[in-house]
Amino acid sequence: MAQMTDDERYAAIRARDTRFDGMFFTCVRSTGIFCRPSCPARTPQRGGVEFVPSAAAALAAGYRACKRCGPTAPPGSPDDDPAGSLAGRALRLIDEGALDEGTVPALSARLAVSERTLHRALVQVTGAGALAHARMRRARRAHELVVGSTQPLAQVAHAAGFGSERQFHETFSQIFGHAPRSCARGRGTAAP
Repeated sequence: MAQMTDDERYAAIRARDTRFDGMFFTCVRSTGIFCRPSCPARTPQRGGVEFVPSAAAALAAGYRACKRCGPTAPPGSPDDDPAGSLAGRALRLIDEGALDEGTVPALSARLAVSERTLHRALVQVTGAGALAHARMRRARRAHELVVGSTQPLAQVAHAAGFGSERQFHETFSQIFGHAPRSCARGRGTAAP
């Protein structure tokens, strides 16, 4: 492969092209950090960057690693894809019920990132934010409870993490295309 010019490298970082990750690193003089070509941070001015062939070369030149793109992580490690790793951790916590009683600000604080960073990571990896994932989790749990138990629907709503029975009915109907009562028919009645 032919040697890239600095102008071609700069075009790659402006495009945030992941194909060039590991081929070179961008050192930003004003901040003293170095990044992968695909770093989601704002693209620095052309005159304020230099390019090096390795993370070791950037460190030797006195630059520190970017916290957003994790340029020092070995390929395939969890830190190699910080957005994916963050999204994965967030999704695990959401699946464990972190947003049933908690809030998105509390979840982002627990993950030691801003709400905006959390939202970006989830949207980048999954296409949806934290609240949409929590809503889907509640709906799946509610469906399991409606079909597999004899609890009254009000108890199902609470057990699935919904704030109100109305919210439960609206979400359930929107996601599954029918009211919860239609699944509940024939499952028997709850004991008094």
